[in-house]
Amino acid sequence: MSAAIARDLRARYGEEYRILRASSGAQALDLLSRLVLRSQPVALVASDQRMPGMSGIELLSRVRGEVPDAKLLLLTAYADTDVAISAINDIGLDHYLLKPWDPPEERLYPVVDDLLSDWHNAHPEQTNDVRVIGHRWSQATDLVKTFLANNHVPYVWLDVERDEEAARLLDLAGARPDDLPLVLVPDGEALRAPTPLAVATALGLRTSAERDLYDLCIVGGGPAGLAAAVYAASEGLSTVVVEQDSPGGQAGHSAAIENYLGFPRGLSGADLAHRALAQARRFGAELVLARDVVALESRGPVRAVRLDGVDDIEARSVVVATGVSYRRLEAPGIDELAGRGVHYGSNASQAAACEGDEVYVIGAANSAGQAALNLARYAARVTLLVRGDSLSASMSQYLVERVRLEERVRVLCRTEVVGASGDGHLERLTLADRHTGATTEVKAAWLFVYIGASPRTDWLGADVVRDSHGFVVTGHDLVTGPAARAWHLSRPPFALETSLPGVFAAGDVRSDSMKRVASAVGEGSMSVYFVHRYLATI
Repeated sequence: MSAAIARDLRARYGEEYRILRASSGAQALDLLSRLVLRSQPVALVASDQRMPGMSGIELLSRVRGEVPDAKLLLLTAYADTDVAISAINDIGLDHYLLKPWDPPEERLYPVVDDLLSDWHNAHPEQTNDVRVIGHRWSQATDLVKTFLANNHVPYVWLDVERDEEAARLLDLAGARPDDLPLVLVPDGEALRAPTPLAVATALGLRTSAERDLYDLCIVGGGPAGLAAAVYAASEGLSTVVVEQDSPGGQAGHSAAIENYLGFPRGLSGADLAHRALAQARRFGAELVLARDVVALESRGPVRAVRLDGVDDIEARSVVVATGVSYRRLEAPGIDELAGRGVHYGSNASQAAACEGDEVYVIGAANSAGQAALNLARYAARVTLLVRGDSLSASMSQYLVERVRLEERVRVLCRTEVVGASGDGHLERLTLADRHTGATTEVKAAWLFVYIGASPRTDWLGADVVRDSHGFVVTGHDLVTGPAARAWHLSRPPFALETSLPGVFAAGDVRSDSMKRVASAVGEGSMSVYFVHRYLATI
């Protein structure tokens, strides 16, 4: 079996990777030890489950201890499927593959391609990384770092107060304190206190549209927007996606999405966004980054999406998929410390920066639970603050159990933040018991907020009807209920169509939507069907 898998892997990957074969578990462990001692990276280890001396899962468990970031692939028979599924939780198995895997072009290589792609994303080459130099508690620095992380741009972070290399680079650049953050781009000029738009431009990311007219303009690059882009572009519609921040939207900040169909081990929001974006680009969809949409206009049969500055994008149809943002926390001191320890949502780089610190998370939905578990990998302790009486009312049960079992996470129910303070960055929080009103001051270096859902839809103007909370009203609701008589054409509105014909809404931004990643993907995909029907009428 080892000879067969080695043969097939060499045929496909031999030019790029060194393929090493072992005939037993003991031999494999010996080989692995020599590679580790030589500091040679190991991208993937594939093992048969049934071997003499030890099982494949036993071997891969040992491998996980030696090289924790290597991808693990188990080759197994149908009878061992339950054992393989258990190994996903027990040892972090990345994938199991039923034998035989013939033809490898259909059954083996797609799996290995995905695993190696994920490994490369986690281990980018460091020689050409962007370097960001600034203060740990700077809001401007945090904005740049977040933009790079959310757009999957590898970067090296240098703290001016901790890294000697930072001082040397600042001196070489002749930078002043008000130039921070200083962003060093390979083969480019040093960027001094840049905006995300300036960073995107310097990196060659697209910040303006190529065409004069598109079949479809999608506003928002979250799950709904990217799903719409994949289906529209794959069906031949000229498609452009406008995203102010980063692909993935709010879901892209999730540390883990574990109940998404087809991913038994779960995947991060960033990984889902990265895959979806690659898929959309493969079919020819354009992505315009770091541009804010400020208005929507009707120009006869064309809809114009106006961007900040002087640009606009004209399209024959529009899908609004701007999702929602976390609601701002109203408490004294919070706004002054935003970006200086107080954050709305979190990403992997922020989690790593919390090492050894006291961290607080506000929220009781799945996003807050996943964030608490991810932050607990680095923080000394994570405290999850819940306004209600329990987590069970708003968090999936599997996640409630994981939060309860994590020793470094504690849950405080009936508790809210009523104040924050610190000298230049967050140092203290004031907590209040919602039943008694009693307050307590605690030390805190970080606060991550995951509360509520606030749509940004004011740019749509008066032609697009919204409900009392700002969510977009669509379809049948335009002719019944509070929004009745908002529709003025003789034909009924298509499902997901707004009160402005040819403009559709999908995902969390839509009134009465489910507010789940899978439903957003479904609505984004479905919107393209109605876009086709609309385009056939004009």
